Amino acid sequence: MAITLVNPSGLPEIDAYRQVSIATGSKLVFIAGQVSWDAEGTTVGEGDLAAQVEQCYLNVGTALAGVGASFDDVAKLTVYVVDWTPDKMPLFLEGVARAAAKLGVTPVPPGTLLGVAALDVPDHLVEVEATAIID
Repeated sequence: MAITLVNPSGLPEIDAYRQVSIATGSKLVFIAGQVSWDAEGTTVGEGDLAAQVEQCYLNVGTALAGVGASFDDVAKLTVYVVDWTPDKMPLFLEGVARAAAKLGVTPVPPGTLLGVAALDVPDHLVEVEATAIID
């Protein structure tokens, strides 16, 4: 495994993710932003933030598996959420938890969540991109 996740002393311990990832692999993998499409290109969870977050994370998992990687290899996630407000956090975390349970991911890698005005199509509420390191 090329990634070690840690919470350094002096930073808050967050249950949902770790603050830092240490990468030791030699091959960088960049996963394009994944939206809540299924394999046929149909939006999953229209209007449902938790369902869309779950599908985005599952799609990242599928993309990683396609190159011989897994969430264990992810150094960083970047998440874009349409019209983000802090009151959406419980739905966001619900979607992450459901995907993590299906993928067997604990804890989730470090990430950045950004609020945006819009994504590629009006039905998409969230997009998740990943950077991974593999040997």
